[in-house]
Amino acid sequence: MKQVIHKEGSRPIKIWTNDIEPEAMSQLENLAKLPFIAGNGVACMPDVHAGKGSTIGTVIATDSAIIPSAVGVDIGCGMNAVRLSLKASDLPDSLSNIRSKIERDIPVGNAGHREGKWQEMSPVMRKDFTALLFKHPEIDKKAKDSNAKLQSQLGSLGSGNHFIEICLDENQDVWIMLHSGSRGIGNMIGSYFIEKAKRRMEQYFIHLPDTDLAYIPEGTDDFQEYVDAVQLAQDYALENRKVMMNLVIASLRRHIPIEFTITKEAINCHHNYVAKENHFGRNLWVTRKGAIRAREGDLGIIPGSMGQKSFIVRGKGNLESYCSCSHGAGRKMSRTKARKLFTIADLKMQTAGVECRKDADVIDEIPGAYKDIDMVMENQKDLVEVLHTLKQVLCVKG
Repeated sequence: MKQVIHKEGSRPIKIWTNDIEPEAMSQLENLAKLPFIAGNGVACMPDVHAGKGSTIGTVIATDSAIIPSAVGVDIGCGMNAVRLSLKASDLPDSLSNIRSKIERDIPVGNAGHREGKWQEMSPVMRKDFTALLFKHPEIDKKAKDSNAKLQSQLGSLGSGNHFIEICLDENQDVWIMLHSGSRGIGNMIGSYFIEKAKRRMEQYFIHLPDTDLAYIPEGTDDFQEYVDAVQLAQDYALENRKVMMNLVIASLRRHIPIEFTITKEAINCHHNYVAKENHFGRNLWVTRKGAIRAREGDLGIIPGSMGQKSFIVRGKGNLESYCSCSHGAGRKMSRTKARKLFTIADLKMQTAGVECRKDADVIDEIPGAYKDIDMVMENQKDLVEVLHTLKQVLCVKG
């Protein structure tokens, strides 16, 4: 841990970096003032940066309330990785055909599958989603047809910092790693309950330092409905990554003539979610926004940007962080600033050796827009140990 900030009348803020922007610090201080934040305070990961309502790279434990915007709208966003029986020498000299195949098979941006992958989801989950949308028709107003979106976007990547990568580890073993969440349905659920929480604050004349910190008290109808809806979105995100992983493996089989298998069981970890956990002898609601769980022995994935390294890690169970660690490198500048500061030439230079898009539409994802992943890992040596170091050789961006 790098520093602890504890102001009178607030919970302590425990920060695993000295590199924190003023806007993010202000958001952390606003969080720490809330009376239902557990006494152990706010844990701030080394990839911290300002977000909407609460910082990205933040872990909070709350008693009898949840802040929907602290979970965010990309509910269940997270990572999936598998190691294959392939070696680097088994890959073709050019990976452009494999990238093209993946981009054809997996929709990116706002797109979805024409025929959908809905039948690949369990009947119980399909039934639960149908019941949720029937009970809360207001969610449906966020899109022309949320049922259609729900069905078509299963197995799709999304946009922004979501990605699919082929990587090589220190032993030249081939890994597939991907990053995505609950897509449009999670966004609709998150937005809907954030607005409900804000209306509740107005109804009870509760004034907050930031309206995005509006919360839902436990014991209300909204609370259990939110918890149930978030769990569905988190399950959808897991299924989404599972379907995509199968599609990527199928794409590789089309272009690699030798047989291969998965040699390491899939590592799956959410980094935008809420769950009931026991910490310091109390059952609390733990919200991780841009952080993954890192209990002792937990396997996790910490990616760099598309030109940096990524890491497979094992948690150390650090109690002060609520058994958590960072979810990636973390942005050091906004997308707008990155587009102004960097050029396509910069992008090509910083992604040299990586088969990926190198055009103006992905300049905001240039490695230079992110923090140094080596420094991020150095700052959290007491949270995780590194098992494998991965280097990207192919990257598909949303």
